[in-house]
Order: sequence, then structure tokens, then C-alpha cells
Amino acid sequence: MTNQQRPLKQYEWVMNDLKKQMDEGLLVPGDRLSSVVDLATQYNVGRSTVREALSALKAMGLLNIKQGGGTFVKAPPVETAPVHPMQQYADLWEGRAASLRHVLEVRRVLETGCASLAALHRTDADLAVFRKLLQDMEHSNDEHFIEQTDVKFHQQIAASTHNPLLHDLMESLSHKLHESMKDMRALWFYAEHSSAQRLLQEHMRIYKAIEQQDAKEATARMDLHISKVEQVLNEKQAGDHHLQRL
Repeated sequence: MTNQQRPLKQYEWVMNDLKKQMDEGLLVPGDRLSSVVDLATQYNVGRSTVREALSALKAMGLLNIKQGGGTFVKAPPVETAPVHPMQQYADLWEGRAASLRHVLEVRRVLETGCASLAALHRTDADLAVFRKLLQDMEHSNDEHFIEQTDVKFHQQIAASTHNPLLHDLMESLSHKLHESMKDMRALWFYAEHSSAQRLLQEHMRIYKAIEQQDAKEATARMDLHISKVEQVLNEKQAGDHHLQRL
């Protein structure tokens, strides 16, 4: 599938629609945008999707986001030279990174607790599901299938708590997890300079702690799993900012 044929992600659709309004003069410099809540309702998307679109437009120099003071349209930057493709990538990545960071923050709060409770309440049936998912991740060469299996692994941790509210919370994150998992896996590989086998080992260690009903170890392994992606995200953003100053 070519880039032209690739379906737009939700935040890209919102971003493009707002930019179109600016290009057509429906939104002019100085105009204040509706609140994130109102825009989410208007576009029928989640608030994190709207924030991601606004972050991307801010990175392009089209918005001024004042903390607690609203979001305002800025005059488009004067183009003195064609935008370098690497700068276009950096602008888009800035928006993706902001959304990814929000997902990681939610996962840290939710999944470390789920891992602890799963270790306490898991059943033999739960362990069988974990083993099947790990086997699928180990033996498949289809990256898209592995990403889906990765998401199912984390959802199974919530299911193994046998707390229906926690399970529902993870289910509600399913779409966002699918969207972000590819970026998270790419960042993990970048941090480890390694292969999918190392990532599989991370999942195996989480599973082993749950299997052994070691709540403290399960929490620590999940926290480390998320921290590794968070750390390399910070390093990548710092590196990108350094390159932009050169």
C-alpha cells in the first residue's frame, strides 16, 4: 500500500480539517479555537486525538497554545525556503510523541496495578491463555499479527485480575493501544538495538511473575517494560531537538 493510499489516522483527519479552515480563511490569525472537549464532540473523536492534532499544528507554527488560556490561530510562518523532508517528519513526529506519552502515562498507572492483581488472582485458565499468546508472538513472522497479539497480552493481564472494571478500562483503551503499539515496538527495538526476541523475553518475565503469583515482581517487570519505552522516547525527542538547532 502506497503512502497516498494509506488511510488517515484520526488525528491527521482532524489536523487536516483545521488546517483547511485556516487556508480558506474560515479561521484567521487571532481566532480562538473551541475547547478540546468541544472539538472532540464536533469531530466525534477522543480528547487525546484532538490534543495530538493540535500539537502537530503547533509544531507547524500554525497555533499558539497557552496553558490554561486557550488555543489561538497564528499567522502561517513565512516560507523563505522549501521545508526539508526531515523537518516535515519532525513536525509530524512531535504530534505522535505527545499522544504516545499520554498513552504511556495511562498505561503506567493502570497496567502496573493490573499486573499486581493478576499475580494474586490468576487462574490456570488465564495462564493457558498467556502461554498461547506468547507462542503466537514467538512463532509468527507477521508483524501486524504480532502487534495485535501484543495488545491481547496486555488485555489478558487486565482480564486475569478478575475485576470487571479493570477489564472494561483496558478494553476501552484497545483502539488507542492498537494505534500506538507500532510506535512503541519501534522505540523498544531502537533502545535495545536488538530484535523481537528481546521484546518477547520482556513479556515472558511479566508472565513468569504472574505465574509465580509474585505481585511485587509483576509490578516491577511491568513498570520496567513501560519505562524502557518512555526513556527512549525522551532520548529521541532530545536528539530531534538537538538536530533541529544545528
